[in-house]
Amino acid sequence: MTREEFEELVAEALDRIPPELTRLMDNVAVFVEDEPPAEDPELLGLYEGTPLTDRGEWYAGVLPDRITIYRGPTLRMCESREDVVAETEITVVHEVAHHFGIDDERLHALGYG
Repeated sequence: MTREEFEELVAEALDRIPPELTRLMDNVAVFVEDEPPAEDPELLGLYEGTPLTDRGEWYAGVLPDRITIYRGPTLRMCESREDVVAETEITVVHEVAHHFGIDDERLHALGYG
């Protein structure tokens, strides 16, 4: 799968998030990269920033939070295009949930682990 095709899957996964939630997303940017950091080569996605639940009066003038979805590990773990579509959607929802302050334990319980 080309990078452009994968980027389109990420965009489609973001579009499937209910509008009432995407309207609440604030100061966050989503990126696609080919590979994760060398210390975690199987990482599918990464949220970096301050979750909405942790922001206070001090939160102003900061760079956007960053959600990165990694193409390489996703393609290596999936056997078909359908698998890539499903895994990409799970990963996008997982990382967006971190933006809302939902931790890994809760995400695993909800089936987005």
